[in-house]
Amino acid sequence: MSDFAAFQNRLGLQFRDEKLLRLALTHPSVAHESDVATAHNQRLEFLGDAVLQLVLTQKLYAQFPEFDEGVLTKARAKLVNRSTLAEHARALDLGAHLILSRGEETSGGRERASALADALESLLGAIFLDGGFDAAWEFILREFAVDFGTLAGSSGIDNPKGELQELLQSRSPSAPEYQTVSATGPDHDRVFECIVQHAGVELARGRGKSKKAAESEAAQAALKKLRVET
Repeated sequence: MSDFAAFQNRLGLQFRDEKLLRLALTHPSVAHESDVATAHNQRLEFLGDAVLQLVLTQKLYAQFPEFDEGVLTKARAKLVNRSTLAEHARALDLGAHLILSRGEETSGGRERASALADALESLLGAIFLDGGFDAAWEFILREFAVDFGTLAGSSGIDNPKGELQELLQSRSPSAPEYQTVSATGPDHDRVFECIVQHAGVELARGRGKSKKAAESEAAQAALKKLRVET
């Protein structure tokens, strides 16, 4: 890896233990083709996945206080799917620095989305071990800043209540109002029913395991109705 120092500069990091970085870039295929036991990046991938999930979950929780757990889960899934992680890996030029077996090299492993996504998670695990949680936190939020900006847009995150409010307030200064009309079932398995009204007129109803989920379903039903009428 003759370009090792330049690669760390690209990452905006300086590893105290460069062996960790090398391990993060070592594809499992190397071990499969070796006659001796060879360490590879799958354990670091396991760790990095957990670190990534925690950092992104906390950021989503703080940045979108109006969204319930269902919407936040969908938003996080957009950030951590294989395609998105592979795009980040390509932006960092991780593929050029992967340590691959001959077979993986000739079969296009440097451009394979799964290998790139796994390598990114392994890199995050290595950053966490080398520099601690703060280093991993800073790196992840820097790398995903654009993604969070996209999520904040109406097309980037599933937010029917926000979409309904925008649609109605484009026609009237009044905001939609939500009211829980019933809650049935035992305490551990409640089902809530909610109505959404605008200017005193009921638009739609929704049901869910929480008040927020019921409101979200009601807003989605109202959107569908209003778009048909438009």
